[in-house]
Amino acid sequence: MDSPRWLPLESNPEVMTKFVSCLGMKPSWQFGDVYGLDPELLNLVPRPVCAVLLLFPVTEKYEAFKQEEEERLKGQGHGVSPDVYFIKQTIGNACGTIGLIHAVANNQAHLQFEADSPLKKFLDQTAKMTPEERATFLEKDESIRVTHESSAQEGQTEAPSLDEKVNLHFVAFVNVGGQLYELDGRKPFPVVHGKTTEDTLLEDAVEVCKVFMARDPQEVRFTIIALSKDSF
Repeated sequence: MDSPRWLPLESNPEVMTKFVSCLGMKPSWQFGDVYGLDPELLNLVPRPVCAVLLLFPVTEKYEAFKQEEEERLKGQGHGVSPDVYFIKQTIGNACGTIGLIHAVANNQAHLQFEADSPLKKFLDQTAKMTPEERATFLEKDESIRVTHESSAQEGQTEAPSLDEKVNLHFVAFVNVGGQLYELDGRKPFPVVHGKTTEDTLLEDAVEVCKVFMARDPQEVRFTIIALSKDSF
């Protein structure tokens, strides 16, 4: 059986904020663009930041690195805290929604939800599941799918067709227990990138983003988005 496919979500902070808001997350935290990697530009990002999303091109260089990284981490163990919420991606083009779920699920202590929030309900129902079971559960979650579809059609650029191959991918960076985790539903497990704090999460995640960029120096299709406490 073919795996389900969704329309790709645009890397547009307003669309993302509306998406999680439609699913019952209160707007006390919002997504916003990170306009550059220099300290002065990072200082423009409202604080605190509880998650960072990176949109990047999936190239042959990246795929080769991903394979090598997976083999290396399998061999040495990957030391992931049981407190990390991780979901596998089994739905084509759903990496934006998977990234948002990773950002929200690992920050429930900071975020607030409406009483009937479909997103909070999903997180509660899947809390004790494996990453694979969560993926299957998401395939059947109509409220998230419908919200994803309407959000995917709301961006500034025309949404590609369901069958069009999209070679851009989202990953999320979060702080769980003082460790910086890269969460990518295409990978078999979370990747630990060393220590971080609530105050330095943005800077620490950006250092990892720079490694992604250095791997493909000819590429310009990188976008960084931060989930920040709304300062307006």
